[in-house]
Amino acid sequence: MNIIKKSVCYGAIVGGLLSLGMSIAQASGVEQFKAFVVNTKTAKGEFVQVQMKTVNGVSKMGKTSSGTFKFARPGKFIWTYVKPYDQVLQADGDKLYLYDKDLNQVTIKSLGNAIASSPAAILFGSVDLDKNFVMKDVGVKQGVEWLEAIPKTKDSQFETIGIGMKDGVPVGMELRDSFGQLSVVTLKNFEKNPSFGADQFKFLVPQGAEVLRP
Repeated sequence: MNIIKKSVCYGAIVGGLLSLGMSIAQASGVEQFKAFVVNTKTAKGEFVQVQMKTVNGVSKMGKTSSGTFKFARPGKFIWTYVKPYDQVLQADGDKLYLYDKDLNQVTIKSLGNAIASSPAAILFGSVDLDKNFVMKDVGVKQGVEWLEAIPKTKDSQFETIGIGMKDGVPVGMELRDSFGQLSVVTLKNFEKNPSFGADQFKFLVPQGAEVLRP
């Protein structure tokens, strides 16, 4: 997936919801998402990603891929493609690794600010979302509260990132890049705050793999 490229107010929002007795189901998309970011330090689940394409002005489903994900905030994640190709996108908080099993090739980059305004940052990064994104509610679709996040940096690969929230967890994302292409990601079997071992996100280069450092 091409997703690479505490804020006090978040705590106030969460506390405010609790004090008002507002249920998660009643909260807006932005409120649910900010509460999720503050309270979810780790997570794991499954995803299905569909690349949409426009044919004669009609949007149709294109390439579909699926796999699993896990993360530990901030900046540690493993996004594993199982179908149709076996690839791994992994970050250990310092470096970003892209492993293509078919090519037996690993590309290593410095994490740095590479994911600052990307979908990876908004799901897996620090809780200081307002630094990198402008967020607004965009309404309810099929029982899911949606919000839109617009990257503040002009060099971001993405124009908008839509996030669908239901019962306090993200269930979908709509990623529109600077070329107008749309990817739709469905998140399933989302588990909040599982325990991970200390070396869970340490990447080991497979034996014999070619290593690239662009």
